[in-house]
Amino acid sequence: MNKKWFSLSVDDVVRELHTDQDQGFSASDADHLLEAYGKNELPEKEAESIFVKFFKHFNDILIYILLAAGVLKFLLGYYIDTAIIVLVAVINATIGFLQENKAEKALEGIKNMLSLDAVVIRDGRRQEISAADLVPGDIVVLNAGDKVPADIRILSSANLGAEEAALTGESVSARKQTDALPEDTVLGDQTNMLFSSTSITSGSGVGVVVATGEDTEIGKINESINEVDELKTPLMRQTDKFGKTIALFIVGASVFIYAFGFFFRDYAPVDLLLSIVGLAVAAIPEGLPAIISIILALGVQNMVKRKAIVRNLPSVETLGAVSVICSDKTGTLTKNEMTVTALLTPSDTYEVTGTGYDPEGSIMDGDKEAEPDNTEVYELLTAMKTCNDASLHQEEDGTWVMSGEPTEGCLLTVAEKAATEIPRHKAISKIPFDSDYKYMAVLIEEEGKRRIFVKGAPDRLFDMAASDDSFDRAAWEKAMKSRTSQGERVLAAGVIDVDASTSEIDHDDLTSGLRLLGMTGIIDPPREEAVAAVAECHRAGIGVKMITGDHLDTALAISDQLGIGDGTNGVEGRDIDTMSDEELDEAVLSNDVFARTSPDNKLRLVKALQKNGNVSAMTGDGVNDAPALKRADIGVAMGIKGTEVAKESAQMVLVDDNFETIVGAVEEGRRVYANLKKTILFILPTNGAQALLIIIAILLGTAVMPVTPIQILWINMVIAITVSLALAFEPLEKGAMDRPPRPIDTPLLTPYYVFRIIFVSLLIGGTSFAFYLMMLQETTDQALLNSVVLHTIVMLQMFHLFNVRNETGFAFNRNFFKNKVAFLVSGVLILLQLLILYVPFMNTAFGTVPLSIEFWIIPAVLGVVIFTIIEIEKTITRSVMKRIEAKKTG
Repeated sequence: MNKKWFSLSVDDVVRELHTDQDQGFSASDADHLLEAYGKNELPEKEAESIFVKFFKHFNDILIYILLAAGVLKFLLGYYIDTAIIVLVAVINATIGFLQENKAEKALEGIKNMLSLDAVVIRDGRRQEISAADLVPGDIVVLNAGDKVPADIRILSSANLGAEEAALTGESVSARKQTDALPEDTVLGDQTNMLFSSTSITSGSGVGVVVATGEDTEIGKINESINEVDELKTPLMRQTDKFGKTIALFIVGASVFIYAFGFFFRDYAPVDLLLSIVGLAVAAIPEGLPAIISIILALGVQNMVKRKAIVRNLPSVETLGAVSVICSDKTGTLTKNEMTVTALLTPSDTYEVTGTGYDPEGSIMDGDKEAEPDNTEVYELLTAMKTCNDASLHQEEDGTWVMSGEPTEGCLLTVAEKAATEIPRHKAISKIPFDSDYKYMAVLIEEEGKRRIFVKGAPDRLFDMAASDDSFDRAAWEKAMKSRTSQGERVLAAGVIDVDASTSEIDHDDLTSGLRLLGMTGIIDPPREEAVAAVAECHRAGIGVKMITGDHLDTALAISDQLGIGDGTNGVEGRDIDTMSDEELDEAVLSNDVFARTSPDNKLRLVKALQKNGNVSAMTGDGVNDAPALKRADIGVAMGIKGTEVAKESAQMVLVDDNFETIVGAVEEGRRVYANLKKTILFILPTNGAQALLIIIAILLGTAVMPVTPIQILWINMVIAITVSLALAFEPLEKGAMDRPPRPIDTPLLTPYYVFRIIFVSLLIGGTSFAFYLMMLQETTDQALLNSVVLHTIVMLQMFHLFNVRNETGFAFNRNFFKNKVAFLVSGVLILLQLLILYVPFMNTAFGTVPLSIEFWIIPAVLGVVIFTIIEIEKTITRSVMKRIEAKKTG
């Protein structure tokens, strides 16, 4: 049912649904409709089996080549080699599976929000049924505290209010009424509707169900979540491309070298095939997926320390590439705690310090606190505190908790800030607030006199005060507009003195004689730390856009205080609805504030940013944010005030709901990415050196291969899981947060990285092969030759680690000893080398033999030489880069 029920009158709605407002459906009619429409439940998503989730981690082209090598080894009878190759592949898959096995719970989170029971009118009487059995046309009775069980068009109401922040982003409870609305009314302004999963905060009402299950607004969001494709992170896209490039190189080189060896060298076909398998295994960085997972997992742990929980590993790195953060306003950039910022009395304006419901702060008269005997302030606050249905109390842990309407709760807080105690008089008679007349009134007795305190919309109280000759309406309206232009919500209070015999009041008692006591300016204030965080984002080249369900004026006022946009330009959801995709692509770049947005608006905005080449983060806390959170490159949900749906749809959850935490997360993301690139810069020369050894050996026609495939696997894995792990602990290099995010199309391997990999591969591979040729003149013992070459490559890579720790700067700097893990893992690597060289069963498994002391000294000396050569290259490179940069800027 896609009919715009909010635009129809009560009678038309009842007629369209063929129901009866007094009698409801009969039991038989309801059963028939239940069969037609189905249960008032959301469809369940079929979950993947644990086996499918595990084996998906083998879906990598490099793993395919590795497993193909294992199959060839098996067919040729090398069963130990096959077992180790398979074991390496399983280890990689297991690491990925354990780190990323996060079940998709967004659907379950939404289902938990749905109401379990509902009070309906059927067969002319009230009865309680399961909410799952509701059908369109059912007449539902609702009271304060109830959870709304379906989408409902209100038929009648009495002071009815609903808390819809999770769905619409509104920080204030929505006041409900029954009149029809224009067809272009946006979701947040549909005041004659109640929506599934929201809550009734005040009053009571009767409504008719117009949508159930997946047809409700919450159901549509659920469908959007299921339909939204999660994008691959920049790192995943780059590693996929990188893997395919490596795979093409391996296949091409293997075919060429096999052909050369077969036609131009006297190799037996099977022996040559084994050598080509060794070449393939040498060129595959099979340890890279494991070390990437481990580095990302360590990044996740660091994020937890910084109060950010990341739900999947690649999202850690994605944060480092974020170029735009799309932030919800309520509860994210603001406290979601209404606060009185000003008191306006007939003679003065008082600023109020402190935010939130905690009564820390003061009422300031200029630069000093308002006097305790200030009659105007005393009377205004007494009226606001007495004419109030909310309550405020302090918990045992010291936190202040408000119950009731936020706009009333903040009035209690400001009364607590007064320099003298403000009384709360007992109500003798009351007129409750209703959106139809927009005020509340209470009859009280004060010092033997009876008075009526009135609180409500300023324009209504202005009308009541019009009979007072001293009342200057124009001045008060000007004062009101000065506050509303700042995004504040204004409430007014007044008093009417009545006869001492008055015991009850009604609306007629309020028509005249009111003396206006003053007004309060109320706002949901920005988080203090969010202002600094936004500035930090701008310094790091990251754009911040506010996307909120609140009104445009309020959003612009808050954005101006936060430093988002220019404080004057913004776009409303209804404008977005009429824009084409091309128009939205332009609007999203030229505007930073988007107000009164629907879930579809938020989703379109995120897509538009991505279409413009941005890596987008979307923060939010409500159900309405879920589709955009899932679609964004990284969704960031609020951990305290966020709904379960938002948390389960996001890739990251902020434990403290603090926008500032995002800046720390971005910093960590940049550090992780820099260290991942250093890891690749470290690992790939190992593969290049080993591949070079085998290629040269085949081209020269040597009888004994320098290393065997099983030994190559050992080198790759110990290098990956020991020495390269140290790079995960490298601190962020100076100035990293003063640079803009890297462009989305930045390759994983820049031209300089390609040069360094080739350069170091030639150094390590060439040096190892030269050592191998020297040894070949003295012995033909294959086990000894292989053991010497294996040990030499490992030692040279260990020294190379200290080159890579600083990308272009000197290895010996103030951070040289800061990363103690680098020295620890070097010791572990030496211990592993002792095991493979001197433990008998390791000798058998890997074809190694014990080495004498000179074969430890020579690789160490060679390592120092290569370390020095690379440092010289880095110095020359740094000098060239500075000259190039100087030419660009000069």
